Amino acid sequence: MIRVEDGAGLRVITLSRPEKANALTADMLAEVAEAAQGAAVAGVKALVLTGEGRVFSAGADLDAAKAGLATDPVWGRASSALAGFPGLSIAALNGTLAGGAFALALACDLRIAVPGANFFYPVMRLGYLPQPQDPARLVALVGPARAKMILMAGEKIGAEEALAWGLVERIVAPDGLLDAASALARPALAATPEHVAAIKRMAG
Repeated sequence: MIRVEDGAGLRVITLSRPEKANALTADMLAEVAEAAQGAAVAGVKALVLTGEGRVFSAGADLDAAKAGLATDPVWGRASSALAGFPGLSIAALNGTLAGGAFALALACDLRIAVPGANFFYPVMRLGYLPQPQDPARLVALVGPARAKMILMAGEKIGAEEALAWGLVERIVAPDGLLDAASALARPALAATPEHVAAIKRMAG
């Protein structure tokens, strides 16, 4: 339920379950982890994570969440694999992302989004804890108070507010989303993998 496409040092991972708003299953998360972990071995220097259709991801599949996915370590495996990718990773957010899908976007180096994207993480209302790495990554981007607005007050943040907060770096028209991600990746694609990895380490 994901697609992986490679070309000229760029790997595009697409969440491909549009009939279910790309709701994430354990198998999908495991596939994302494998695609990210295998990227460096395959000579990939830049990685783009996106979704098919009008929604990036509705978060965990509800039936799977009730069956234990909400607390499954596969979330950490997927986000850690993205965060550990030594090249440049870009979340090209083609629409709204919710809940655990935040873990995947926050683990990427850059985030760009379409104008209609909304961001929310309803863990307080649903009675779950966020994925362990997410609060610190969110605080690093938007600060502690705004992180609490999302995680504790359950606020839904629109694309313009997300841009103002630093949650996303750029808002892009839907028909140009992947082109914009590719343009951001172009300098990394022209460099050696060692150079890309060294600058990423220096930038934290």
